[in-house]
Amino acid sequence: MSLLKSGNPALSEKLLQKSGRLLAGEAMTAKGTMNKFGFLMLMVIATSVFTWNAFMGGQNVQGYMWTGAIGGLIVALVIVFKQNLAPYLAPAYALFEGLFVGGISAMMQSMYDGIVMQAVVLTFGTIISMYFLYQFRIIQATERFRSVVVAATMGIAVFYLIAMVLGMFNINIPFLHQGSMLGIIFSLVVVVVAALNLILDFNMIEEGEAMGAPKHMEWYGAFGLLVTVVWLYIEILRLLSKLNSRD
Repeated sequence: MSLLKSGNPALSEKLLQKSGRLLAGEAMTAKGTMNKFGFLMLMVIATSVFTWNAFMGGQNVQGYMWTGAIGGLIVALVIVFKQNLAPYLAPAYALFEGLFVGGISAMMQSMYDGIVMQAVVLTFGTIISMYFLYQFRIIQATERFRSVVVAATMGIAVFYLIAMVLGMFNINIPFLHQGSMLGIIFSLVVVVVAALNLILDFNMIEEGEAMGAPKHMEWYGAFGLLVTVVWLYIEILRLLSKLNSRD
């Protein structure tokens, strides 16, 4: 889920106004942020290919996936509270995420042939669509919009946390994994919320540039955008798997 929200102290108006005193060339730019995002994506792909090949080669990749999931979570939390460390830790987060993404992608591919390519195309199609909707101000990041999206995102996070805890006691919520109509509707809602988080990410990057945020915030902005993109991809993959299970 996106960690780059308006309520995040890393991109608060007070911090950005202070950073406006930086010299030219030392401030955050949207172009610099997107360049760093591209670099992080390459790192995700690198470790994704590693776990993908390991799974396809017959190896048990559960260890890689748990390492990626737990390692990514720990690194993400450190970055959120220590934004100045983003230039050093964001690449580590990308490598961890790749381990998890590659493993789950390979597993889904083995169950439903072609599902990964469909998920990749839909994910990048959604990113491009949301970017143009934001650029042409068809969807605007108003305070009300931001509040609704953040509230929905937090609600989903709490729900997933509860489901995870219940799973430890062998209590499963069927529609989370099964292709029932309720399960498909739930996944559609989550995909929409994840996509709308992209609007918040684009807006915060744009505001960071306008207010002259510190240069290291490019890495933080790229990290926040990567969090949203990975979440969106996983949710699209989950939705497609539910649809395929109904065939």
